[in-house]
Amino acid sequence: MRRIVEWLKRETVLAAAWLLALISMVFVPPDGGYRDYMDFRTLGLLFSLMAVMAGLQGLGLFRRLGEGMLRRTGSTRQLEAVLIFLPFFTSMAVTNDVALITFVPFALEVLRLADREDRLVPVVVMQTIAANLGSMATPIGNPQNLYLCARYELDASSFLRTMLPLTLASAALLGAFLLLEKSAPLPVRWRGDAPVMDRRRLALYGVLFAGCLCAVGRRLPVGLLVCGVLIAVLAADRAVLRRVDWSLLLTFAGFFIFVGNLGRMEALSRVLRSVLLGHEALCAVALSQIISNVPAALLLSGFTEDGAALLAGTNLGGLGTLIASMASLISYKQIARNAPALRGRYLRWFTAANVLFLAVLLGLYALLR
Repeated sequence: MRRIVEWLKRETVLAAAWLLALISMVFVPPDGGYRDYMDFRTLGLLFSLMAVMAGLQGLGLFRRLGEGMLRRTGSTRQLEAVLIFLPFFTSMAVTNDVALITFVPFALEVLRLADREDRLVPVVVMQTIAANLGSMATPIGNPQNLYLCARYELDASSFLRTMLPLTLASAALLGAFLLLEKSAPLPVRWRGDAPVMDRRRLALYGVLFAGCLCAVGRRLPVGLLVCGVLIAVLAADRAVLRRVDWSLLLTFAGFFIFVGNLGRMEALSRVLRSVLLGHEALCAVALSQIISNVPAALLLSGFTEDGAALLAGTNLGGLGTLIASMASLISYKQIARNAPALRGRYLRWFTAANVLFLAVLLGLYALLR
């Protein structure tokens, strides 16, 4: 029993995902339709990126990049600005998931090098918010953006009219956060235990990372990418497979089943039709808190023709609960794995900051409508 309790504490989100999935199975018994629930493309990309990032971290790349950045950063505010705005701008091109998988481990390493582990929770929380908000600026930043632009035939000007003001306001809010903490000269404690870089493995992971980016841009089949990553790590670095967060992949799978079953419940469909008209953005935000913003976009798009409102609502809906944007789970899992004692503090910080950002941006959207 003690082991079960410890496992539940360690894997709370995974347990919740599968509990919801099992409950939904009572209403929608398993059948052939379950095959369509799984987004194997997302799962394949997540696995590949986690494997590549684990390999690069094992080589000490983040440590070396962190030392290089610290040499060029003179204050704690400058350091946090770099760590927070990197995922904000990067997510516009490579999605919020990729940005967080890449830069959260980087932030953990850099903050430890700088003896600023006391800022670990707020910085990672703001990195997560930054990635979720930065990704709304482009059609390729979020999966739901691509889907909604195609579904409603939104052109570039329509997209920018809806999302650019919210993106600029998001950047201003992130900048305001940086001003809250008093800046100080950056103390650095150099260590002499940095691992020697294996150039061949570094080149291998560089090629695999380029492959991940090509797959994100749909220029490489995800199945081919997964096969390539598996073959490469089995041949060159098998220990990487032990460092892949398999529980995160299982968490996504559980939510896919839950969301898929919700979409097949007729009573839910009738309720959505009755409440959605004229309240698309608010409904999208509310539903995203329960099933995350990408499934919310897929589900609600069948009940409204106001694509712009749904676009804004599902992007802002990524703020809020831990599952409002599935990418947020990536940051939480990094904290749970690397600093388990900080999980409670992280969730409190995450909730407070997300609610604040969501309230301000929703208010701005209401004024602009």
